[in-house]
Amino acid sequence: MAHFLVIRLSAIGDVAMTVPVIYSAAFSNPGDRFTVLTQAFLLPLFRNAPGNVEAVGINTRTTEKKLCGLLKFGWALSHYPFDAVLDLHDVLRTKILRSFFKMKAKPVYVVDKARKARKALTRREDKVLVPLRPVMERYADVFRQAGLDYADRFTTLFWNEKADDRFMDALGGKGDPLWVGIAPFAKHKGKTYDLRQMEEVVRLLSGRRGTHVFLLGGKGEEEKKLSEWAARYDHVECVAGRFSLDRELMLISRLRLLICMDSANMHFASLVRTPVLSIWGATHPYAGFYGYRQPLSNAVQLPLPCRPCSVFGEKPCYRGDWACMERITPGMIMDKVDEILEEKR
Repeated sequence: MAHFLVIRLSAIGDVAMTVPVIYSAAFSNPGDRFTVLTQAFLLPLFRNAPGNVEAVGINTRTTEKKLCGLLKFGWALSHYPFDAVLDLHDVLRTKILRSFFKMKAKPVYVVDKARKARKALTRREDKVLVPLRPVMERYADVFRQAGLDYADRFTTLFWNEKADDRFMDALGGKGDPLWVGIAPFAKHKGKTYDLRQMEEVVRLLSGRRGTHVFLLGGKGEEEKKLSEWAARYDHVECVAGRFSLDRELMLISRLRLLICMDSANMHFASLVRTPVLSIWGATHPYAGFYGYRQPLSNAVQLPLPCRPCSVFGEKPCYRGDWACMERITPGMIMDKVDEILEEKR
């Protein structure tokens, strides 16, 4: 029996993408153990883990934010009897952590982030518009490099239990058979659909008989904006900031469809087998960050020659008009909603 340390510290969506891979590796190698190191607030993502998987937390926002705290953490971590380290992140922090194990002659296996291929995909001139190897397959490659068996065996985060969704009794929409979620926010502007147009999508959905719309987002400004929409339209409910991560996952698992950006919510829905309609602007599914087992046909995007201009959506629009998002109309999104729901039926 070997004991593996698996590291992925951020971002939220990227950590969510490790779950199917780690669980699949655990199912395929029942005689081995896997300890996952990630941000403490993301530990609920690893619920219902196989018996040979445990998740432990690090906090790079507070105690391990500075170098001295990270070094202290890495020194303590290196005293645990891990046989090998699987780095699914490959950033400065993980390089520091894995260096402690290298000093002890422990094997370290690192994800290939395909940086050159990503640059070719997103550059302005002579863009190479071809699908890159999906990030989740790159994660799986690290397990294979470590000599482990690997087969994709993940089904859903609730694979061995029925989601305890009694808390949903207090929600609206009990008499509505069609629950649709909308998560309109993303970290960067290049991945965020125009909110005025998204409000029109909310309005159109709210007018459909038997449909109840749940608005998902964070606390603060996002919650404020979504509460305004919920007050404005019937059969629309804001749940932003109301639930813990594990309960939000349960709610998403009950949705017939989730409309979202290239964001963590796309990956949350994928973990619980909820169909996703994702809207893409500056980024592109070809970069490898598409939702697990989501059909590519469910992505709403425009074939502009400037796309993609970024892997993560953080760069400013060099055209200045954000055409990749602005030219997507609410009608296009509603047509895709109808198409997905018809296929689901």
